[in-house]
Amino acid sequence: MDKIREQLSKPLVAGAVGFLIGLIIGLFVFGWGLTPIEWENASPQQLHPDYQALMLRSAIDAYAVNRDPIQAKQVWDGLGEAASTALAAVKSKPGVTSPEAIAAFEAATTVGAPVAGAEPTKAPTDSTAAKSSSLMTIILILCVVTLLLGLAVVLFFVLRGRGTTGTGELTAAQKANQAARDAEPTDYTALGEESPMAQFMSSYQLGDDLFDESFSIDSPAGEFLGECGVSISETIGVGEPKKATALEVWVFDKNDIQTVTKVIMSAHAFADAGIRQRLEAKGEPFLAEKGGQTVLETATLRLVAHIVDMGYGEGALPEGSFFDKLILELAIWQK
Repeated sequence: MDKIREQLSKPLVAGAVGFLIGLIIGLFVFGWGLTPIEWENASPQQLHPDYQALMLRSAIDAYAVNRDPIQAKQVWDGLGEAASTALAAVKSKPGVTSPEAIAAFEAATTVGAPVAGAEPTKAPTDSTAAKSSSLMTIILILCVVTLLLGLAVVLFFVLRGRGTTGTGELTAAQKANQAARDAEPTDYTALGEESPMAQFMSSYQLGDDLFDESFSIDSPAGEFLGECGVSISETIGVGEPKKATALEVWVFDKNDIQTVTKVIMSAHAFADAGIRQRLEAKGEPFLAEKGGQTVLETATLRLVAHIVDMGYGEGALPEGSFFDKLILELAIWQK
C-alpha cells in the first residue's frame, strides 16, 4: 500500500490514473450504462438483408392481390440501394411466390417512368439515433478536452519541478542529472571485491522539489529482480524551494515480503531527538557524511548506498539542517 501511495504522489502517474478512471466512468458508466444508444423507427435500409428480402416478398405477394402500384413503389423506394439485392434474393429462392407475381412487381417498380400520382418515398429519419450520435460526439469532445487539460496540468508540474526555468539556466533537476553523470562510480574490483551486478547514481539538488528516483534491478540475463530508489523523506522550514532535511533510500526484492528502507539524515535531523524519532518509523536512521555508506539487505539482494558527495544549504535555518546537494551511489549484489 505504501508503494502504491508513493507512486500516486508522482504527478505524471496521478494524471495517467485520473485519466483512465475518467475514461472508464465516461465511456462505460455514462456512455453505455446511463445513456446508451437506443434505436427506434429504423428505416428499411437499416434492416438485415434477410429481413429486407422478407419485406420485399410480402410486398410482392400484396401487389399480386391488390395491384396497387403506389404502395409497391413506396416499398421499393424505401429499401433504397438494397432493393435490387433483396429482389435478387427473392428470385433465387421464390418459395410460394410465383415467378409471374415477381415479374409483375418488378415491372411496376423498376420499368418505365414513375407511376402517376406516386410520390417519391424517403426513408424515415431516425431522430433518436441522430440525437444519440450527437450525444456521443459531445461526450467524445469532452473526453478529448479533459485529456488535453490533464496533459497540460501534468506538463506544468513536470516542467516546474524538472524542466527548464524559461531563462536558459539549468534547473535544479538538470544540475542534479549532470552531477550524477559526472560522478565516478566506485571500482569495487580495485578494492578486491566482487563487481556489483548493477550500479546507479542518484543526485539531489536543492530546488528539485519533486525529487523521487527509482531504478529497476535486473539480472545479467535480463530477469527482473526488484527495484531501488531515493526520494525526499522529510523537509524543514517553510517556503520554496522545499528544504530536504532527510532522504530515504529503499530496495524492493521480488522474493521478499517487505521493502527495506533507510533514512539518510542531515546532521541537524540526526541530532534532534524529535525529528529522529519521527523518521525512525520510516526506516533505520543514517547520518549523512561524505564518503559514508550503509547497507540494505533483503532475502536475495544486498545494496550498498555510498555518499559520493554532499553539501548543506545556508540561510536562516540551523546549520547543517538541509541539503544543498547529495550524490548517492547505489551498488547491488545478488546473494
